[in-house]
Amino acid sequence: MKGKREILYGLMLRKGYPEEFSRLICSEMDTDFTAERMISYISGNKHSLEDVADEMLAIKDFRDRLMDKHISEHAQASINILYRDINE
Repeated sequence: MKGKREILYGLMLRKGYPEEFSRLICSEMDTDFTAERMISYISGNKHSLEDVADEMLAIKDFRDRLMDKHISEHAQASINILYRDINE
């Protein structure tokens, strides 16, 4: 683990989450963006394992939708350039 994931892992252990569960959650939070969001969630009150797993899935879903949005915006910008060049 590196960077934010190490911080998340340590935080989860300090909060009393099982080591194996913490390791699994951290392996899924594979970017600083996702790890930071999970750190914010874990930093609050202690949550059940099910709630933490649900939050992990929600964070991953949000990240995937955000990536899809950026890909779509890039594709649309490329199409706009193509159309503009054709019409010139």
